[in-house]
Amino acid sequence: MSLPRSFSIAVLLAVIFIAPACPAAQPNKAQKEIETFNQKFREAILKMDNAATMALWAEDGTTLLPGMAPLSGKSNIAKWLDEITSRMQGYRVVSQENDFHDIQVAGDWASEWGTTIQVTQPPEGKPPIEAHGKILLVLHREKNGEWKIKQEMWNASPRA
Repeated sequence: MSLPRSFSIAVLLAVIFIAPACPAAQPNKAQKEIETFNQKFREAILKMDNAATMALWAEDGTTLLPGMAPLSGKSNIAKWLDEITSRMQGYRVVSQENDFHDIQVAGDWASEWGTTIQVTQPPEGKPPIEAHGKILLVLHREKNGEWKIKQEMWNASPRA
């Protein structure tokens, strides 16, 4: 075998066996984890499961919602969420579409923004309520490896 050909084979073997170990050659693990997080987020909203929703929050998380002061601390956010849902007896979320974009990861921190469309069915046959919005999440990977919401901002937007 000639030297150039054996060199080519050596390079090919290196690409086959070494490239998979290189981070650039693998799908970004953190982005995949955040995509899984986003699915859990959607499912918790669809089920109107406050406990599942709050399990996605950091203890010192902050939400910035329109028309109200910043709300900080998981227990304060949970209390607010429970108060809202207690006033919505008989309502159910029938559709929740989140379209997240631009996942940015820097170590244990990540951010993403998205658009949301939620359809909620009130009781007694009243017409459904369709809400459109924009959302921004700042996530932090906790010591246990789970991504949690550190900061959230949501606002209403017109229909696309």
